[in-house]
Amino acid sequence: MKRKDVDSSMLVSIGYDEKKKILEVEFTSGGIYEYYDVDKKTYDELMNADSHGSYFYHNIRDDYDFSQIGKRKRSQKY
Repeated sequence: MKRKDVDSSMLVSIGYDEKKKILEVEFTSGGIYEYYDVDKKTYDELMNADSHGSYFYHNIRDDYDFSQIGKRKRSQKY
């Protein structure tokens, strides 16, 4: 899934598969996670939020099932 870089102290990049309703998030800590059954409205609100990290924390983190799908290598830029 292609992710878009975001300006956030918590998040590096965000991707979304509208057909599968999967949100993919890369964190500054290096973890890459998928969140399941996320509707397009929530993705759009996340991408348009003044603070991506705050929106994620309050509206996604504890509200969706997720799994870690990877971890960025230390040498990779974030």
